[in-house]
Amino acid sequence: MSIIYVLIPIAILFVLIAIGIFFWAVRDEQFSDLEKQGHSILFDDDKEQHKKANERD
Repeated sequence: MSIIYVLIPIAILFVLIAIGIFFWAVRDEQFSDLEKQGHSILFDDDKEQHKKANERD
């Protein structure tokens, strides 16, 4: 039963770290353009068209 006194603070620490990483990613605009990576795979040769498509959105 004493192990629970160790595991609960560790679990809380992991949750706080995960929340901190999430807010860091949002603040640094990691989620601002979710389709960019998908388009870069499909249109690797057409970088000009890709830039124009992103400017329209």
